[in-house]
Amino acid sequence: MIVANLVHRPIRSLISIFAIAIEVTLILVIVGLSMGILKDSTQRTAGIGADVIVRPPGSSNMISVSGQPVSIKVADVLRQEPHVAVVAPVITQITTGGGTVEVIYGIDYDTFESLGRPFRFLSGGKFQGPNDIIIDEYVADSSKMKVGDMMTVLNQPYRVSGIVEPGKGGRKFLPMATMQELLSAQGKASIFYVKLDDPKQADAFVKQLKAEPRFTGYQVVSIEEYISQMVPSRIPGFSAFINVVIGVAVCIGFIVIFQSMYTAVMERTREIGILKSMGASKAYIVGLILRETALLAIVGILVGIILSFAARAGIINRFPTLRVLVEQSWIIRATLIALIGALLGALYPAFRAAQKDPIDALAYE
Repeated sequence: MIVANLVHRPIRSLISIFAIAIEVTLILVIVGLSMGILKDSTQRTAGIGADVIVRPPGSSNMISVSGQPVSIKVADVLRQEPHVAVVAPVITQITTGGGTVEVIYGIDYDTFESLGRPFRFLSGGKFQGPNDIIIDEYVADSSKMKVGDMMTVLNQPYRVSGIVEPGKGGRKFLPMATMQELLSAQGKASIFYVKLDDPKQADAFVKQLKAEPRFTGYQVVSIEEYISQMVPSRIPGFSAFINVVIGVAVCIGFIVIFQSMYTAVMERTREIGILKSMGASKAYIVGLILRETALLAIVGILVGIILSFAARAGIINRFPTLRVLVEQSWIIRATLIALIGALLGALYPAFRAAQKDPIDALAYE
């Protein structure tokens, strides 16, 4: 009976299914995109190979959002500290390119390379001059670039000297002197990556540096601590953003299901009267409406999950530098949210149907 009722009104049923599918897709894609970008940024920072990160006063928790650059001579001071093996100063600049926000790294190639995992070149090699740029595989694919091509970055043309595997900090790398000149920040850096002779000394090194007056106000954090901070609950506004997305998605599903089932109850007044005259209880009528809603919701959820993976593939194909993380935990959450929202939307129409008087319902035309 439930399936027959839904098939009898295919357009309304399809609208309800796609409304729930959109609800699920909205949650999974937007949350997945946010989580994917956050995780990708964290993994690329960890992939640099440093043990400790030192940033100027006023820096944000996000590595890409640093305070005003400070003298690069801070690197020399850090090199004098116990257990320090390598200090790699970096100057960064946030820009937009290809419809996405990206961070350009200005690096001293030798010190940056010495931090840990070296660059793995897929083609080309290191900088050959001040107007060279190194890009990772994702940027090369999205921009259709190869070694020797010219790429415009920060409104200036640069020759692609090498294409590397992704995962080592940024996606685009310029010589430090070139970036300093572009930003009018000669002799300055915005981040200092520190490699210790013993990674186990990272926490002690952080405490020691924070205790020194000359580093008062500096943001000093170990890589392990930085990674532990890069979770939704620790990012200002992140959880609120996710909650807003879920709230909007639930409203879409709730309103459409409410309208669909309320209309269905009005159209089937006579049918409900027949059922009640045959002895159907109020609980049976409520259960009937809710079972129809649950079936619509389940089909809509399955369609939404399929659309989410299709959207994920489309986003990655169009924007290779973006990551969309569709996790099983969020699939389960989206399923529960959509199902509960749909059932709540059907509650009033279900109780309205159960309250109908069988005599009035049978006389309804």
